[in-house]
Amino acid sequence: MLYLIAEWLNFEGIFNLIRYQTFRSGATLMTALVIGLIIGPRFINMLRVRQGKGQPIREDGPQTHLAKVGTPTMGGLMILISLTFSMVMWMDLRNPFVWACLAVTVGFGLIGFLDDYDKVTKASHKGVSGKVRLLMEFAVAGVASYLIVSQINTNLYVPFLSDVSIPLGPFYYVFAAVVIVGAGNAVNLTDGLDGLATMPVIIASGTFAIIAYLVGRVDYSAYLGIPHVPGAGELAILCAAIMGAGLAFLWFNAPPAAVFMGDTGSLALGGALGAIAVASHHEIVLAIVGGLFVMEALSVIIQVFWFKRTGKRIFRMAPIHHHFEQKGWAESTVVIRFWIVSIVLALMGLATLKLR
Repeated sequence: MLYLIAEWLNFEGIFNLIRYQTFRSGATLMTALVIGLIIGPRFINMLRVRQGKGQPIREDGPQTHLAKVGTPTMGGLMILISLTFSMVMWMDLRNPFVWACLAVTVGFGLIGFLDDYDKVTKASHKGVSGKVRLLMEFAVAGVASYLIVSQINTNLYVPFLSDVSIPLGPFYYVFAAVVIVGAGNAVNLTDGLDGLATMPVIIASGTFAIIAYLVGRVDYSAYLGIPHVPGAGELAILCAAIMGAGLAFLWFNAPPAAVFMGDTGSLALGGALGAIAVASHHEIVLAIVGGLFVMEALSVIIQVFWFKRTGKRIFRMAPIHHHFEQKGWAESTVVIRFWIVSIVLALMGLATLKLR
């Protein structure tokens, strides 16, 4: 909104700063952070009053988690409010990538909200049927994929190799939807400990802020040998909004958490990362940068598959962060070590920009 106003004023005087994506990225981060910190305390109190017993805690999970009974969930609404407001305030609303990614973020957030609401009202950790949830997610991702692919080509670019791509043709629409849904659910599975999903999402968002900015610049993309996507640089501002909203939420989610993100936040943030990766043509790099999320999702898939085949478990408990808890690692130890893994993976992802 401010960008359009500044443009109407011909970017004169101080409004000239708004012309630059780097300035608006920093301003968006600070806006989302301040909004989140301001609304946080009252929002958490409202959730605590309305939910009563808070998020249901699995009795078959780590026994230390039983101390978290009564902690409210749906804290992802705080993230969505601060993120959406700051996006609308600072981004160029004529950019189709903005609306595609916003559709995924809000759409997945709504699906997560319905799941959280079902869990709280029924006092059960099961929530909405997995098949129904996936159907809704693919519907949202399908619309977003159509909007994104209408602005880009249908090639899958391979990292570490310059100007090497795989033409997927019409199949790219399906591939894009799978990336978005997969990212949303991978982050959702990671969100099992205080602060575990939030910081890796912030790290991944910071990484993709750099990638989106470079991809949107014809000079930098030509120098680095990465695909150039006109307009994708605007997504760096969305990444900054995620970082600001995530930092504000982490202030209240730090152990012991005053509020849980819930599916409302984890699905929305994961879906947003997936949409940004598709729009910037760095889908494979997302699997590297978000390797922690991939590891969490794979641990669940492998556990379920092996248990159905043999009746035995490979991990003591899935997702894998619970496996380490069952081995005796303290929750804070698991969280901090997984943060370190995320930082290393982010650096590896950034290395793909130059190592070609």
